[in-house]
This record gives sequence, C-alpha cells and structure tokens, in this order.
Amino acid sequence: MASRKKPLVVVTRKLPDSIETRMRELFDAQLNLDDKPMTPAQLADTVKSADVLVPTVTDRIDASVLSKAGDKLKLIANYGNGVDHIDVATALSRGITVTNTPGVLTEDTADMTMALILAVPRRLAEGAAVLSEDKPWHGWSPTWMLGHRIWGKRLGIIGMGRIGQAVARRARAFGLQIHYHNRRRVPPKIEEELTATYWESLDQMLVRMDIISVNCPHTPATFHLLSARRLKLIRPEVYIVNTARGEVIDENALVRLISSGDIAGAGLDVFEHEPAVNPKLVKLARLGKVVLLPHMGSATLEGRIDMGEKVIVNIKTFLDGHRPPDRVLPSML
Repeated sequence: MASRKKPLVVVTRKLPDSIETRMRELFDAQLNLDDKPMTPAQLADTVKSADVLVPTVTDRIDASVLSKAGDKLKLIANYGNGVDHIDVATALSRGITVTNTPGVLTEDTADMTMALILAVPRRLAEGAAVLSEDKPWHGWSPTWMLGHRIWGKRLGIIGMGRIGQAVARRARAFGLQIHYHNRRRVPPKIEEELTATYWESLDQMLVRMDIISVNCPHTPATFHLLSARRLKLIRPEVYIVNTARGEVIDENALVRLISSGDIAGAGLDVFEHEPAVNPKLVKLARLGKVVLLPHMGSATLEGRIDMGEKVIVNIKTFLDGHRPPDRVLPSML
C-alpha cells in the first residue's frame, strides 16, 4: 500500500537545525535555507500550493496575499507570538486557522526588558563605547558618566500579560515600585504577589512614573497608544523602554521629545517601520540619549527551539483533526 502523501509545509525563514530536521521528518517541508525574506509576490505564489504556511514577523500575510490562497491552505502556523502581521479575520473567513507560539518567549523578553531598564538610566552603552571605540578614558572621576539610580523609582508597565508580569517580578528585585495599566485588571492574587498598583487611566499613570515599559501587543487598539499627546504627559526625567512592537509608540513624536529634552531617553528593541530604523533615532543613540537593539528580545537559542516545537505541535494537532492548542481568533486581538 502506498504511504499517504505528506502535507506541504512552507517555512518562510531559516529555523534552528533541530526544528528543520524534525519538520523534514514529519512533513514535506519546504525550507528557506538562505534566510532571505520572501517578497509579497513570493508569498502570494507560496500560498497557492501550500497546505500549511509557517511565517514569521517579517512576512505580511494581508488580505491581498490571502486572496491568492489555494484550496489546500488550511493552516497558518505562525513562528512567533505576535500576529499583527497576519490578517486573522480574513484568514478565518476563508476557512484558514491561525496559530501562534505564546508563553515560550516570556522569560527571554522580560530579561531583555530589564536589561534596557538598567542600560538607559545607567548609561551602559555610552560607557562601553568609551572603551570599544578608542575614545579617551582618563580613569575614574567622581562626576564623570553619571547616570540615575533605579532603586526606589516607579515603573509603569503598559500591558500586564505574561511578559509584563515577568518584567514586574524582575523589577521588584531591583527595588522598583510596580505600577501598571492593562486592558483588564489582573486578579488580586497577582497584584498582591507583585505589590502592583493598577491604573485604569493610562494618562494618570504616565504623569507619575519614572520609567515606562511597553509590554502590550500591537493591535488596532494599541496603535500609537503612546501618542504625541500622551508622550507630552511624561515628565522630562522619565525613560521609556519598548520590547513589544514599535507601532505602539508614535516614534516621530518620541524623537522630537527626546531631542528637546522633554523625555530623558529610551531603550528600544523594536521600531515602527522595521527593519528600517529612523535615522534621527540613530543620531540620538550616538549622542547617548537612546539605546537601540535590533529586535533581540526573544533571541535565545532555547527560545527559538521552543517556538519551533510549538509550531510543530500546532501543525500535528491540526493535521490529526483536532483543534490546535494555540489557535488565534479575531476576538482575542
């Protein structure tokens, strides 16, 4: 008896070797060995023949791409937690299930958030540049390279989901007072554990914080959540950290306010128009006003493997005729 044909699973970017090997064992996996992002035309062509598409944040799976999907495409198993690059509603209307990889990136992203919370007020990047860029260093001085203490400061977390809570746990260990704004108030047990103060009004929280951490997803409701108006509420000595999505902050307004001294600085791992980075932000980085990282928040080998394993479980469960564990619905966004 002939064996049943394996489903065609198209993977849009290079994944860890162990994940790609397992995918080749289980599926007819079409891999992207040179890791070049697919163009919109290539994506549109790919969805015509694939049974399963495994995209990443660099792939825009919008209505125009989905309109080219063939009858075979029934699952988009996203390699990543955020799905703002996928038109989930259109996919659902075409009978295509969407999944993601929640939970596995929490600790890695929280680590990077905490690193930026430390790096910006304590001027770590500037200090490192003195030695790595052959700048003159004349030894220790009582008044040179002074930053700001974070112990005892107020941290305002925007988005108190898994990552926001993980950031709060780390921040408490550094003596920060935890405040948060969230779409829904977290259970009292979590507030008690984190000694966290809830603010229903984001505006009221912003005017009282010393450090602000953006940890919410990018959805239509959170686009420019930190708008020009809201950014102007922030006091001049405040630092902003964003390891979520660049679109949550009005980047041009942020640049203007940091440049004018109305906001002290920022630590950014994400940008509004990735992979393009605003040249004015790069200039501010050279001046020591901001710390910029190239979307490294979840970049650990362990995390990337965990993501791939979740993708495989979602695909296997779906192909076996069951509801995948990490299904995404429009109502969840």
